[in-house]
This record gives sequence, structure tokens and C-alpha cells, in this order.
Amino acid sequence: MSRRQKDPLRKLTDQERVWLVRISRSQAEPAAHVARAKALLAVADGHSYTDAARAAGRRSGEAVSHLVSRFNREGIAALEPRHGGGPVTIYADAERERILAEARRVPERDRDGTATWSLTTLRRALREAPDGLPAVSTHTIWKTLKEAGFEWQRDRSWCETGVLERKRKGEVVEVIDPDATAKKS
Repeated sequence: MSRRQKDPLRKLTDQERVWLVRISRSQAEPAAHVARAKALLAVADGHSYTDAARAAGRRSGEAVSHLVSRFNREGIAALEPRHGGGPVTIYADAERERILAEARRVPERDRDGTATWSLTTLRRALREAPDGLPAVSTHTIWKTLKEAGFEWQRDRSWCETGVLERKRKGEVVEVIDPDATAKKS
């Protein structure tokens, strides 16, 4: 006989059940999402945590117990894994915006020593700036630029996806593609 559950699964709404079934059958969702959805559906159907773990291809009924508690608090968002260890993120929104502002700035040849930004020249500029980031790495800069939609171009420069420069009536105008985010995914 199993122990009494400290935090049993609350009753699923119709919409939550539809989403869980959809995710549990998905071929495109990450495997962790699929396994968690299967475990939650098994618990909702009256199976024990241990049986739900086995049905989801996992070993630990205790992990299912933690998942159920989190689902009761957060809902469908509980399917998304949290930070899985490693060093804590050092740079918050303000630092990310500082990196993006520096990347959007046109480099000055005399001061920056370049005509186009590379990761190394961006790192040097950010480390040397009075309001800069003295310990920023090229990996952090690269990750921040990719998350913001920047791409490395063939002309060896970073370009924001969906933002183009076009010549209109003799002057250069910045044109923004409203469907850029849809095209990226």
C-alpha cells in the first residue's frame, strides 16, 4: 500500500487536459516536456506516482511528486524545466541591454580600432568602457546577441534580424520587417 500523498494533484481543467494530451503525443516538443505531460496525465487518471514515473519512462516517483506540487502552483508552466545547475546567471536585463546598445553603436575606427564589430572587439569595448562590464566574456556576448535576434553576416558584421538599411531617394533609411520573429522560428 502506498503512502498518503501530501500534495495530491488538483483537478485538471478541460483546457489543461487538452494541452497535456497534445504535448504528451507531440513529436516536436522536447522530450522532457513530453515525459512530464505523460506523468501528469497518469497521475490525473488515478495512477500512483511510481506507476506514473514508469509510464513516462522515468524511475523516480519522488520526482513525479515534486512535479505534481509544482503543477498545482504553476499550471502548464511546470512542464518547462528550471535552471539545471551550473553557475547562476550573472547578467540581468540591464547588462544585456548594455551589450545590445554597444553592438548597435557604429564603431569608431580611432577609438575602437575596427570598422565592424566582432565578438572580441565588442568584448574589449565593453570591458574598457566606464559604464561597461569588466568581466564579460565573448560567449556571453554571443549568447546575448543570438537571443536578441542578431546574426553573423557574410561581410563579417553583426546584423539584427529583420532590420535592413535601404537607399531611398538618395539617403539610407532603416526598414523594419514586421514578420521577422515569425520568419526566425
